[in-house]
Amino acid sequence: MTHAPASEGIDSGSPDPAADGIEGTVESIAKPHNFGLIFAALMLTMLLGALDQTIVSTALPTIVGELNGIEHMAWITTAYILAATIGMPVYGKLGDLMGRKNIFLAGIALFLVGSVVCGLAQNMGTLIAGRALQGLGGGGLMITSQAIIADLVPPRERAKYMAPMGAVFGLSSVVGPLLGGWFTDEHSWRWAFWINLPLGILAFFVAVVAIKLPRKAVKVTLDYLGTALMAAAVTCTVLFASWGGTQYEWSDPLVIGLGIGAVVAWVLFFFAEKRAEEPVIPLHLFRSPIFNVATLLGMIVIGLGMFAIVGYMPTYLQMVYGKSATESGLLLIPMVVGIMGTALPSGAIMSKTGKYKVYPIAGTAIIMLTAYLMSTLDVSDPVWLVCVYVGLAGAGVGLMMQTLVLAVQNDFPGSEVGTATSANNFFREIGATLGTAVVGAVFASRLTDQLASRIPAEAAAKVGDSDSLTPALVRALPADLRDTVVNSYQEALVPIFLYLLPVFAVGLVLAFVLKEKPLADNADWHAENAGPAGEPGPTLEKEPEPVA
Repeated sequence: MTHAPASEGIDSGSPDPAADGIEGTVESIAKPHNFGLIFAALMLTMLLGALDQTIVSTALPTIVGELNGIEHMAWITTAYILAATIGMPVYGKLGDLMGRKNIFLAGIALFLVGSVVCGLAQNMGTLIAGRALQGLGGGGLMITSQAIIADLVPPRERAKYMAPMGAVFGLSSVVGPLLGGWFTDEHSWRWAFWINLPLGILAFFVAVVAIKLPRKAVKVTLDYLGTALMAAAVTCTVLFASWGGTQYEWSDPLVIGLGIGAVVAWVLFFFAEKRAEEPVIPLHLFRSPIFNVATLLGMIVIGLGMFAIVGYMPTYLQMVYGKSATESGLLLIPMVVGIMGTALPSGAIMSKTGKYKVYPIAGTAIIMLTAYLMSTLDVSDPVWLVCVYVGLAGAGVGLMMQTLVLAVQNDFPGSEVGTATSANNFFREIGATLGTAVVGAVFASRLTDQLASRIPAEAAAKVGDSDSLTPALVRALPADLRDTVVNSYQEALVPIFLYLLPVFAVGLVLAFVLKEKPLADNADWHAENAGPAGEPGPTLEKEPEPVA
């Protein structure tokens, strides 16, 4: 098989993989002739996994009303996010050890089973269990899709495929709530789950027929203790961040216990990983400066930046501008346009140049600028100006989202690309959860203070507390009270974007520090680049399956 020469600046090393410390590494894989079909299936499964994080948001009031479960409403979303976050590193590690195709198919199957359970649910317990199953599958769909691309396409060419995969996340954040609302209004909330079946089954059969990957000949040793401790740590962390300051006071013993439990579980997890034969998150990943910087950058800029905007701009548009839930969702479309508008061309340029560092720098700078501009918004500003700022934020995110994943993948051998990819996404998901919780807590506290200081005691009964305010209630208030509430929302949320500037400034410093390692431009890049750990990957069969 003929290979293209290594990209400039990358040591091609010995032609014998064993000479580079990689025993039995697979020969380079030519991109299959049906790659377009495979890529479409991977995009579809990523969309399904990302979409189900948000599709139920607009259906929640109807669901809890029908199933009589208002007290458990938060678990419909939390169960999915928890399971998906916990599953990400497990799928990444198992894919590296056992081969990705069967792991990918297992993820689709779990996701579909969870969708059926949700669609048939007659009570909240069943629905929450179904959402957890969906999350276990969905986390695998998002991680394994990215890792399969790494198996089929060398890093330099991969850039143009990773870009649209990253845009899927931005698309799902807008399309998910719109679809959920439409299904609920026009059909039934259950269709938010039934829609997964034809699409998931189609992707499953395309994957069975079209995807051909090398089989791994390796004895699998699972890190049961590490996985259990990681699950405990993530659960405590997510619940601590989600419940503190919202469902419970920060001083509540339950919240304090979750915080202590999170710290203890994380410490025990890292001790367990240090001793595990096949750790679910190998600690040697953290020896890579590229992994450390890219992961931290993703946590604080993408996780905090994007989710703060996506999470709270719809509320701002509804409360301040009087838009409906559907209208506020449609007004976030500029974010998708911004993501697509920068992700696709930057991916194409990276494929040509093999360089990526400029994009996280530019992306972070754009997000910083957007945060400042949003902090200047006033109730008298036209709604189109908000849309422009949202689109600008999307442009910054589009330059960064998959670029950081690609940088991480490029720094590790093929035998560890799944583990590295999943770890990067895992920490970004935790960053998003913590960031959203912190922004939400600050916003709720500021809103309570604003309402208390602006609304006279005799009018407070008409308004109610901050938890009971809805867009419909605000629109029904007398003009003077309505203006007071609108201004309170304005003053509660908009300055928070200014508070985020120091965080994004740290991100900008990290973006400049991020090391640029030229993207390998031939398919045996993992045989020639042993990665920062210099450790051999799993042994592959001497004669891999032919690629269709």
